[in-house]
Amino acid sequence: EASSGAEKLGVEMNIAFLKGPTGLGALELMDANDKGETAVDYNISLVASADEIVSGIGSGEYDLAAAPTNLGSTLYNKTSGGVSIVAINTLGVLYVLEKGDVTVSTVEDLRGMDIIASGEGSTAEYVLDYILSENGIDPETDVNITYYTEHAEAATALASAENAVAVLPQPFVTTVMNQDEGVSIALDLTDEWEKVTDGAQLVMGSIIGRNEYIEANPEAVSAFLDEYAASTDFVNNNVEEAAALSESYDLFPAAVASKAIPNCNIVFMEGEEMKTSAESFLQVMYDYEPSTVGGTLPGDDFYFAR
Repeated sequence: EASSGAEKLGVEMNIAFLKGPTGLGALELMDANDKGETAVDYNISLVASADEIVSGIGSGEYDLAAAPTNLGSTLYNKTSGGVSIVAINTLGVLYVLEKGDVTVSTVEDLRGMDIIASGEGSTAEYVLDYILSENGIDPETDVNITYYTEHAEAATALASAENAVAVLPQPFVTTVMNQDEGVSIALDLTDEWEKVTDGAQLVMGSIIGRNEYIEANPEAVSAFLDEYAASTDFVNNNVEEAAALSESYDLFPAAVASKAIPNCNIVFMEGEEMKTSAESFLQVMYDYEPSTVGGTLPGDDFYFAR
């Protein structure tokens, strides 16, 4: 249990999670919040795309939010340092899937192929582009990638194709494989990323916050980090219970969540450990294409430490 009957701080926090691994990691926190057992009073939104996070943090609608790591850096630049990263919550979750008579055993096999994908403009796109480029494949000319706005749409496109290749994150990989026996995992892009980056961690997802809120509510942010860390821990160690919560919060059906959670790379990293991993990840992205991180690398003030 995170904090059965934690002492109430009397502070509200508007927080958004994405309908993906970040939402799964927050399930126990959501449950405890609904039971009134958290120190902070959370108003939780579950959103389908990173665009909603950008506008919500920008408008002040959300105080904290889960976001692709590169997006935190972009928002930091856009707001002149008005945003910080407070935790890393997801490592690599991207896979190349094959269906029908398509066989992919190496990145090179993707050359000349049509690829179904999602997450344009977010970490998912840049990671795929980077891996292709480092393997001598030009993402613009050597492959034909069709991007869908939501991961679920890309999953549907794969389901309705006879022969296809797709790049999808967990838990959507599990969803598709559950529904269609003809789909199998061809490549784990976390492995491919590590091959071409000297082992830099693939830091896909993080929690970012508006500094205005963070500076005004340091106790609440610290309590959130404790409660969220406990939640990720609970979800990773109590998969069946977490899967049941996933269904009750309308994230993913329990049958999908129970298979997906162990493959979702749900983590909790803060402070120095977070800074080291996020910095090296953003550096790789920046060296590849500065616009992926908003033009420049964020300063030390981007990395929140309590």
